This record gives sequence, structure tokens and C-alpha cells, in this order.
Amino acid sequence: MKGLTLAGCLSAALGFLATAAIANADTLDTVKQRGKLICGVSLATPGFAAPNDQGRMEGFDADICRAIAAAALGDGDKVEYVPTNINTRFQALQSGEIDVLSRQTTQTYSREASLGLDFAPVVFYDGQGLMVPKSLGVTSAAELKDAAICTLPGTTTAQNLSDFFGKLGSKFELVVFESPDENRAAFFSGRCDAISSDRSDLASIRAVSNKPDDYVVLPETISKEPLAPAVRQNDSNWRDIVSWSVWMLMAAEEKGITKANVDEKLKSDDQEIQRMLGVNDNLGEMLKLDDKWAYNIIKSVGNYGEVFDRALGEKTRLAMTRGPNAPWNSGGLLYAPPFR
Repeated sequence: MKGLTLAGCLSAALGFLATAAIANADTLDTVKQRGKLICGVSLATPGFAAPNDQGRMEGFDADICRAIAAAALGDGDKVEYVPTNINTRFQALQSGEIDVLSRQTTQTYSREASLGLDFAPVVFYDGQGLMVPKSLGVTSAAELKDAAICTLPGTTTAQNLSDFFGKLGSKFELVVFESPDENRAAFFSGRCDAISSDRSDLASIRAVSNKPDDYVVLPETISKEPLAPAVRQNDSNWRDIVSWSVWMLMAAEEKGITKANVDEKLKSDDQEIQRMLGVNDNLGEMLKLDDKWAYNIIKSVGNYGEVFDRALGEKTRLAMTRGPNAPWNSGGLLYAPPFR
């Protein structure tokens, strides 16, 4: 989800100023003393963060939280998940209610510059799209002249749609609902001709319908939406921990390190793998972590490809392909800096 408009960002910035002292806290110390990571996630979004039948949180964003907990605490299950909505997610981070936000959140200039936030590396390259019932007989968003389009408030969806249809010289009607459940229900009941959100979110919405095959995501991507975890500013060590936890997932995939073979890889002759897994060079000490921090991440959730395939991949209900979310040496955009 794209989240707040510029006006919303400025309003949220006031909340940041009121809690600036919290932003200067050492989050790692707080997490260690508490004995668990508090991670802000979305409201039951299949594929990204939703409880399974046993109540265990599953999904791509949930596993990013587990990776961070594994790095900081040595145990990926030491996480408390806090569901956050679009309009309060940044305030939850600013106030210290959560330690990190891992919630389909787009990195933008105004958010990073005005909200007292720092973004970790992009974990999912996305873009806004539109979904329609197949019965509408539409194969391109350009055909949606005068269409009623469902969406949520407090996002940049409306501006992106206005820009897209403005270039086509077409009009549309925006139908706004306060909650994701209301938004989905309105679309499935036929109150709107189309629904618009990030393409990953559309895949999630389609997956929860009674008849997923009755709906199609149109081919156009009308915006750039780089989704990334966020932390509070003025805590550079915690930002580094979150960032390098994300990069470790990517680097592990590139190096062929998996949840199943990570113990074997401890004996690798590859010097970078030895550094990554804490066999030599004591990289963990630089982040105030155990030298096995990266080993603990992989042992807990696997590498990026394993996380993606388990939550979003072609064998899941969302049936998503890697696309730009593949390693750089496989035609994608994922690229981790060297571990040295």
C-alpha cells in the first residue's frame, strides 16, 4: 500500500515531533531487554501477514520480522506482531509502539524526509495496478472509461489513477471505503467496475475471493511502489541491523545458502560465505550482535527466494512470479552489498 498523501505526511510529522525523544532510544537494547521484537504488520493480508489456522502469523512481511528477530535475539519466533492500518502505521513506529514496520509500505521522498523514518533496503518491487471481473470483458486499463474504481483512503492511489486516466483523456469515479474488508466486499459484490492497489495487494485480494478465476489483474502498471521496512531515525545501529538482515536474505540466495544446507555451508571454502555465517572476521560484533546472527536468520526463515516462494510464489494461492524481485544475476533488481 502506498499510504499517506503529502498532507497526511505533514500531519503525521507533528506526531513525530511530539515523540522525538523515543526516536533517540537504542532499539536493540530495548528489544534485548524485552526479549522479543515488536513488528508492525498489515491487517490480515494473505501472502504478506495473516494468521494460519493455528494462529501463527505467516507471510512475506511476517518472515522479514522473523529474520530481524533472529539477528537481534537469535530466535526468529521471538516476535510480537502488531496489526496496523494505513492511517496509523507511521504513528505506531514514531511513538515506539513497534520496533520496525514491515507492512507493504512504499518508500517515498516525503516519508523519509518529513516523518522521522529511515527505510531499510527495498524488499519487494511493486507497482499500482487494476483488477476487474472477467465478465466485464476488459483486457486493458485503457478500456475503463467512466469506470467506478474501489480503493482505500489515505493513499496516493487516487493521484496515480488521475495521472493515468488524464493522459488518456478519460474520466473515472473513485469509490473510497474505510477498511480493506469493506473495499474487497464492495468490489466482489459488483459495486465497482474495478479495484486499484499495488499489484501484490491485488493478488492477495484475488486469492481470498470465493472464485479467484473470475477476476483478472490488468497488464498495466501505473506507478512505482518500492516496498521496504521502516525504522525510526537517529538509531543508526538498529537501522543497520534491519538493513543487513534484509541484505543477508538476498546474499544467501545468491550464494546458494538455504535453510536446509546452512550447516554444511559453514565448511565452505568461499571466504565471503565464511564471513557471512560468522566462521571468521567477527562481523557480528560491528552490529553489537552475535557472530551467528546471519546463520540464525537463514536457519530461521531460509534465504530470500525461500521466503518469496513460501509466501507468494507460483505454488501458492497468490501465484506470483519473481519478476523484478529476482537476484541481479538472474535478471532482477535484488542486489546485496559485499559482506566484507
